[in-house]
Amino acid sequence: MSGFFMLRREVLTLTVRRLSTIGFKILLDIFASSPRPLKFKELPYEFRNRHAGESKLDNQVAWDFVMLLADKLFGRYVPVRFISFALVGGLGVIVHLLTVALFFKLVGLAFVAAQSIATLTAMSSNFVLNNVLTYRDMRLRGWQWLSGWVSFVLVCSVGAIANVAVAAYLFQINVGWFPAALGGIVIGAVWNYAISRAFTWNKPKTV
Repeated sequence: MSGFFMLRREVLTLTVRRLSTIGFKILLDIFASSPRPLKFKELPYEFRNRHAGESKLDNQVAWDFVMLLADKLFGRYVPVRFISFALVGGLGVIVHLLTVALFFKLVGLAFVAAQSIATLTAMSSNFVLNNVLTYRDMRLRGWQWLSGWVSFVLVCSVGAIANVAVAAYLFQINVGWFPAALGGIVIGAVWNYAISRAFTWNKPKTV
């Protein structure tokens, strides 16, 4: 996994169109993408102590590894970025509830005010995490980060309206409260993912 390897050309030709867009180790991607098991031989060597620079192995690299595996397992059915986006959204729900509890129960604000603060806080935390994890390769910085945050909040505001509207409609036609709520969540999540991909992280950014 050091990045120094050789392979036969036919192996690359066989796998190149199956490779993931997730930026982890390409050798692992080649092995995972091959339609048949590959033979390999490893020539070991001993690492010495580092005297300069810093290791690139960090939590984000570990996240890329998890996303590569998820892409190979589920990528043919669901975009792996959407899986990451949905996981971040799940964390956003926890942030939302904790923020409501803080401002409503402890600070003593009115529920509507607490709910509004919680909504903006959850949207902001979702934006930060998606910018760092889901769209690491298109990460926004500087003024682009600020404009991206504004566009993300606007997108998610519309998604929240769609969520409530779909859930209310399904509930009115007697689908049941749980399927109705779930349907609203799915519609809101798909909307937020698709539109934020188009307007917030629409292309690789430069500093």
